[in-house]
Amino acid sequence: MENNEITPKKKKKNIHVLTVVVYVLLSVWAIVVIFPFYWMLLTSVKSYGQYATEYIPQFFTAEPTLENYTEAFTAVPLAQYFLNTLIFTVITTAVMMIVIIPAAFAFSRLEFRGKNLVFTLFLALMMIPNELVIITNFQTITDMGLRNTFTGLILPSVTSVFYIYLLKENFEQIPDDLYKAAKVDGTSDFKYLVKVMMPICRPTIITIMILKVIECWNSYVWPRLITDDKAYYLVSNGIEEIRENGFGRENIPAMMAAVVVISLPLIVLFIVFRKKIMEGVSRGGTKG
Repeated sequence: MENNEITPKKKKKNIHVLTVVVYVLLSVWAIVVIFPFYWMLLTSVKSYGQYATEYIPQFFTAEPTLENYTEAFTAVPLAQYFLNTLIFTVITTAVMMIVIIPAAFAFSRLEFRGKNLVFTLFLALMMIPNELVIITNFQTITDMGLRNTFTGLILPSVTSVFYIYLLKENFEQIPDDLYKAAKVDGTSDFKYLVKVMMPICRPTIITIMILKVIECWNSYVWPRLITDDKAYYLVSNGIEEIRENGFGRENIPAMMAAVVVISLPLIVLFIVFRKKIMEGVSRGGTKG
């Protein structure tokens, strides 16, 4: 009778083969993800003449140059757009956190009439396409006379139903006994939120802040729609302005240099806070 039992040696070999396959697939996926960034960086250090004469794309350059970065900053006031984007991002993120943290606390801990109905209606807002919201926001901001202002740029982005929901789920993971004990000691709701709930849920709060920063930094449609004054242009407007000025269509290396400069802060931000992001996402997906 044939013995079909798997020996420890054979089992160990199967695990080794599976590990090799997994690492190969992960390596292939990493190359697919990283390649666009590599191509963007490579193109930004190629001279215009070298890039224009490449009938077959070259995956390296023997004569890298930084002149494209100079052109990116001289073709448009990119430094001013950077400052505008920084102001827009910082204020929008700060105001949003001031709005969503108390809202998430109210839905997770406080009891008031119609709470479940209101929260259900909030979640239903997530089903509305962004395009419809943008049209409504544009009409509202225009009627308020806030076009070409930082207020008009910031106001439609100061809250997020999804972030309220994510933070509410994290707040609800904190045992109710802590809240009841705090109330017995005479602790106010605000003090309990600041001293207990926010420190416990710090990874999720940091994750939400970083995601909002990325969202604001990459914002394109709304800034293009609500601003036509260059004094309020963001970096996304700057890239489009390069294209509209003409040289962006021809001088792709200079355009890629601008994209590299714009992308660098977000890449650094993710590298610095990657552990907090992973921790916050994992907490958001764990209940109880």
